[in-house]
Amino acid sequence: MGIFDGFIGNASEADINEVQEEFSAVLAPSEHVEKAYRLVRDLFIFTNKRLILVDKQGITGKKVEYHSIPYKNITHFSIETAGSFDLEAELKIWISGSDEPIEKQFNKNLNIYEVQSVLAEYVL
Repeated sequence: MGIFDGFIGNASEADINEVQEEFSAVLAPSEHVEKAYRLVRDLFIFTNKRLILVDKQGITGKKVEYHSIPYKNITHFSIETAGSFDLEAELKIWISGSDEPIEKQFNKNLNIYEVQSVLAEYVL
């Protein structure tokens, strides 16, 4: 991920082995990371059991919020591909009990169809 992509809010794919090791304390014993995407300091992690949104807060990033969303609570999702003049693709995920979706932007080089495929495998 280029530094410019991070500053404008675009996510890019993170190394799953590094994420698995870094977040081993948060993962269940039988849980493993399928895909992970980094947005500056924050991450969203697709495991074989849930979606984990990692929000590093404050200047130092020592305070961290881990938001776990079981796949069964995802009611629907959509992707919007990057066009000729768009700089990013977009993913929206709706959670049961919430009117507003979780929205994430990806840089144009990331395969948004792959992200959609991971979600589809676990949600459908």
